[in-house]
Amino acid sequence: MKALDLTVSPAPHCHCGARITRVSYNILLALIPAMAMGFYYYGFDALRVVAASMGSAMLAEAAIQSILRKPITIADGSAAVSGLLLALILPASVPLYLVVVANFVGIVVGKQCFGGLGANPLNPALVGWAVIRITRAWAGYLDFDLALVNYETGFILQYPLAVLKAQGSAGVAHFSLMDLFLGKQVGGIGSSAIIWLLLGGLYLVVRGVIRWEIPLSFLIGVAVIAGIFWLGDRTSYGSPIFNILAGNVMIGAFFLSTDNASSPVNQWGMLVFGFCCGAMTVVLRSWSIYPDGVVFACLLMNLFVPLLDKIKKKQPLPPALSPVTPPVMSKSAEERSAS
Repeated sequence: MKALDLTVSPAPHCHCGARITRVSYNILLALIPAMAMGFYYYGFDALRVVAASMGSAMLAEAAIQSILRKPITIADGSAAVSGLLLALILPASVPLYLVVVANFVGIVVGKQCFGGLGANPLNPALVGWAVIRITRAWAGYLDFDLALVNYETGFILQYPLAVLKAQGSAGVAHFSLMDLFLGKQVGGIGSSAIIWLLLGGLYLVVRGVIRWEIPLSFLIGVAVIAGIFWLGDRTSYGSPIFNILAGNVMIGAFFLSTDNASSPVNQWGMLVFGFCCGAMTVVLRSWSIYPDGVVFACLLMNLFVPLLDKIKKKQPLPPALSPVTPPVMSKSAEERSAS
């Protein structure tokens, strides 16, 4: 008798029918305007970082799949998405070898070591970014104030969140909220293109590529916690609007936190996940050594996804199944013989 070939895989086990290629290429399409804005401000440097990041991500995936004798799946676009997301949260001046290292770590350690696409508990792009950030010899390359000082952009070459942390709300008074919304701020290649990230994210929601729960609850989490801090001390903390428009919040809400493999699958889990990502972002901005906390907040909440997937709204029993009357017990053998 032929043995059954059973495969154990992580949830979800029921799918909506959307192909991986459709999801990936829609995400790439949604990110094109933000990427183009980065090319406009940072020129060829931004182009080379994006090309190196997407290329090394696909190369890393093909290499590890060849070593493990698995089908090569770079055509589905998932590795290209990881590479592009990583590039968009990096400064244009970052050395290319760091881009390659970050992608190899993110794809190999953060994705393929757990079984590949759909089995990774962490977002590979965020894993790669975190490796650069926590390595002392490399962390300076992610300091936007130092990395982008030689560029001519037409706006203030100071990272708004770094100014807020160093000088308080008085230091960021000269940053126009409209300029922040239009992307006229120092940041990653594409992470500061707020208006285009918002439009791209809404496109994904309308197309059904991502759900609305995580982005909305993420932004609400940022606004609520930032509002509490701001009302408590307006001299040290930024307003809720400032916190939403500055840094990686917009790309985090619509693109980084909505990775299908590392985010919850049920509605209540999504809402809690998104809100906690936003809340943790503000806490890390305010109390940690890092100006922004989006990446670390998303990575931390990725670890709680299996627990959040167990959250379910209790449904009342229909009237026909409600325990109104106690069940009738059958007679025992002795009772039947006595009768």
